[in-house]
Amino acid sequence: MNKLLVFMTDFGLDDGAIAAMEGVAFGVSYDLNIRHLTHNIPPFNIFDASYRLHQAIDYWPEGTTFVCVIDPGVGSERKSIVAKTRTNQYIVTPDNGTLTHIAKHIGISEVREIEEKTNRLVDSETSYTFYGRDVYAYTGARIAAGVISFEEVGPLMNVDDLVKLELYGCQKIDNGIMGYVDILDVRYGSLWTSITYEDFKDCGFKIGDDILVEIFCQDKKVFSQRINYGKSFADVEINEPIIYMNSVYDMALAINQGDFSKVYGIGTGKNWMVTFTK
Repeated sequence: MNKLLVFMTDFGLDDGAIAAMEGVAFGVSYDLNIRHLTHNIPPFNIFDASYRLHQAIDYWPEGTTFVCVIDPGVGSERKSIVAKTRTNQYIVTPDNGTLTHIAKHIGISEVREIEEKTNRLVDSETSYTFYGRDVYAYTGARIAAGVISFEEVGPLMNVDDLVKLELYGCQKIDNGIMGYVDILDVRYGSLWTSITYEDFKDCGFKIGDDILVEIFCQDKKVFSQRINYGKSFADVEINEPIIYMNSVYDMALAINQGDFSKVYGIGTGKNWMVTFTK
């Protein structure tokens, strides 16, 4: 193990929850290198958590351990697991769908259910609402520090039995392609769609094209405009919209130095469909 331990939660930074998790980890080993992916996942939003893991994990070294705690079912019968990816990284998380994008885009080689009798903070057995501290941070730290091996986490599970969220993908339509608004580039309000660059390119679209973009909410058209397809935001004037390929190689919509989501009132999820046509 490389002693890198990366935390991601929906806890925010307004109280002592993250500090408590860090304290538990350092209690396992002072030598850990603790980093933070984000703690601003919208509360209870498992899809966003799954996406953000996918967005970041490829850029971390082999052997890194991630602790992902978005856990609306905390204290219930949902399983606590550690997944080993095909790129030899480890993810400590509840089995509630947080591994959906990793399973699709990277692959999971093995999964083990956490044996809480041996992999739980001492004297926390009567606590049922902070698994992030008592089980996940503790187990993640023990893996990252090399105190336990992956095999010592607990019994093997069938990878195919993991809870998975529905991913909507994209499909070709007459003269173009259709997909969904998966998520926002939060700070800037850009729309990140489920349409991959490769599928978009296969439609014959080229840099510089003016493409008809239509967005539907529950099948009601809420946006229709021809938008330029550019390499980056500066390819259009300030406050002008643009189509571009985002950092995870999917197609996206932005306003140069503006907020597409707020300006046009566009949301995310399965109710928000987008089409690109010639």
